[in-house]
Amino acid sequence: MNTVKRIVFSNFKRFKEFDLELDSKLNILIGDNEAGKSSILLALDLVLSGSRSKVETIGLEALFNTSVISSFLAGAKNYGDLPKLFVEVYLSEQGKPELNGKNNSKSLVYDGLRLDCVPIDEYSKDIEEILKDTYPNFPFEYYAIKFSTFAGEAYSGFKRPIKHLLLDSSLINNDYATREYTKSIYSANVGLLDRNKNENLYRKNKDVFKTNELATLNAKLKSYKFSIRTNSKSNLETDLIITEQDIPIESKGKGRQCFIKTEFALQKNTAEHSLDVLLLEEPENHLSHTNMKKLIQRISESDNKQLLIATHNSLISTRLDLRKTVFLNSTNIKPFVLKNLPPDTAKFFIKAPDNNVLEFVLSKKVILVEGDAEFILIDALYSKSTDNPTLENDGVHVISIGGTSFKRYLDIAKLLNIKTAVIRDNDGDYQKNCVDNYTGYTEPHIRIFADKVAARRTFEVCFYEDNMAVCDELFLAGRTKLTVQEYMLNNKADVAFELLDKKENELVAPTYIQEAIAWIRE
Repeated sequence: MNTVKRIVFSNFKRFKEFDLELDSKLNILIGDNEAGKSSILLALDLVLSGSRSKVETIGLEALFNTSVISSFLAGAKNYGDLPKLFVEVYLSEQGKPELNGKNNSKSLVYDGLRLDCVPIDEYSKDIEEILKDTYPNFPFEYYAIKFSTFAGEAYSGFKRPIKHLLLDSSLINNDYATREYTKSIYSANVGLLDRNKNENLYRKNKDVFKTNELATLNAKLKSYKFSIRTNSKSNLETDLIITEQDIPIESKGKGRQCFIKTEFALQKNTAEHSLDVLLLEEPENHLSHTNMKKLIQRISESDNKQLLIATHNSLISTRLDLRKTVFLNSTNIKPFVLKNLPPDTAKFFIKAPDNNVLEFVLSKKVILVEGDAEFILIDALYSKSTDNPTLENDGVHVISIGGTSFKRYLDIAKLLNIKTAVIRDNDGDYQKNCVDNYTGYTEPHIRIFADKVAARRTFEVCFYEDNMAVCDELFLAGRTKLTVQEYMLNNKADVAFELLDKKENELVAPTYIQEAIAWIRE
């Protein structure tokens, strides 16, 4: 199987430098907005396409790292210091001498392709004149766009060593994107010889129609006649459409279009005619939960293509195995791969009915709580400090999970260095359940908080003892069988809502929760 082994680029989009080794089967790119997920897919698409027109359509100004350009214009603006852009794609061994060489930034003997955007030396005098201008003006127009192999040979998209497709669900109704998708799928299913034969037959039949069918009509006309388009914008590949049950897929809803296009691209082909690499940009867009689960199943069953998926969806990230995840952060250009996540934790998230993994990994500070009551009240309790803080202003995210799941999230926290406070019940034995149970998680950025008194075994017990007057006022009236404490234990969420609604300003946080809030704010 032809695959991409590694991608390296410099001064491309938000990355001054970037280096990522890829899994041969599945790579899930996750990260917050502007973290660079789409940039990685775009870089691969541009190089594998070998298309100068694609680069020109986007524009060098949109591709170059803006901070590098700004720094250059703010400096001496010497010609020799002009920034250069490159993207390198390292391929699995292709057995083609024209691809193999050391024409790469690592000086490695490898099969690969490279895109360079560099100033044209022949125009050096013109560029120097532009740089003398006091107005900040960067000479993008005097840059050359070059595609080459690692052997140093020129490269174009006419004969691609890697067949790939970029499928962006945000462009699902874009006519150009739809045509390009159809052409790519057609090329993946039909060999070059058959494509030429089909194109010839298509053009021949258009000529037959023009000669036989339009002749009668044109005979009745004088100055102007009807004819058939025969240019490059009207040929077999541009006129092809994909249908489902004889209905063009562009006539279907966005969700169905997304599903069909992705499923069609994932299907198995013969070894000779197949996509090698499939790039999926947020495939979850427009899909219902049911169709999302179906799509995940299709992706998990695909074993004859290398997949790169940029997503904001927790189901995709976890159901397809977190160990295949590449985490990108908008404040750090270095990617982090979760391949060292314990296998049992990865399997847990694959099977867990619901999870908040994406919320967790995209946060810098997290409070994990054990139940609904703590989750409902934590916002109000957090604001009790003297400076009236809020979770939003402090950048703290709160996630409610089952008590048995704490360690699963902490495994991720250890790898990604996420500051995490666990607020949990002591369940009658603080030492056993809250200390000894977490001996493998003694990290500076991880702390476990629970009440140390065995009798104060749950949040509701602690909260009642520390807010007895308030709780009795709200819940004591009419109690004939259950005590207030028992009522609170049996109706945790309802009690929390009523406390929040009627007594928010009077509530006192148990000491261990106050300690957790103080620590996470440090």
